[in-house]
Amino acid sequence: MMTVTLVGKPAPDFEMPSTKNLERLDEPVRLQDYRGQWLVFFFYPADFTFVCPTEIRALSERFDDFKELGADILGCSVDSVWVHRAWIKSPPDGDPEGLGPIHYPLASDPTRAVSRRYGVLVEETGTAMRGLFLIDPDGRVRYEVVHENAVGRSVDETLRVLQALQTGELCGANWRPGQRTLAAR
Repeated sequence: MMTVTLVGKPAPDFEMPSTKNLERLDEPVRLQDYRGQWLVFFFYPADFTFVCPTEIRALSERFDDFKELGADILGCSVDSVWVHRAWIKSPPDGDPEGLGPIHYPLASDPTRAVSRRYGVLVEETGTAMRGLFLIDPDGRVRYEVVHENAVGRSVDETLRVLQALQTGELCGANWRPGQRTLAAR
C-alpha cells in the first residue's frame, strides 16, 4: 500500500460528535469551526489505554502555550463520546489509564471515515495510529507525523514545528524560537 501525504493539501473535511459539551454531548466539531486559526488535530488508538492518556494530558498541560500561538487542539479516536466522557471523568489519581479533565475536546469517529481520510486507520484493528496534523488557518495541512502506537508524541516538538511554520521562513534542524532563520538563496 502506498502512503500519500496530506501536507500541502486541503485538510479532509469532518464533522464528528465531541465532548465540547461534556454533560450533554450534543455539540459536534467541524473542520470549519477552526478556520482562521491553527489546529493541532491528533488521532490516538483508544481510550482507557496506557500511552494515550500521557500525551493527551501533556497536550492539555501546554494548552495555553498553543493558544498564545493562535492554535487550538482537537483529539480523536474511534471510541464513542460516551466512552470519552467516562474517561475524562475518570481521575488519573492512582489509575495509569485514567484521564481526568482536559482543556480541549475529544472527537468520536465511530464510522472510522475521518481516520481513513487522514490515512491513520489500521483496518485490521479498526483503530487509529498515532497521527498528528498541523492545519493552518486556511485549512491546509502543513505538517503530519504518523508513527507506532507504542510511543507517545513530543509536545515540545509539536510546539517547535508550529512556531517554525508560523515564521514563514526556512528553519534549520533544531531551530528554536529566537534563533535566526535561514536565508533563501
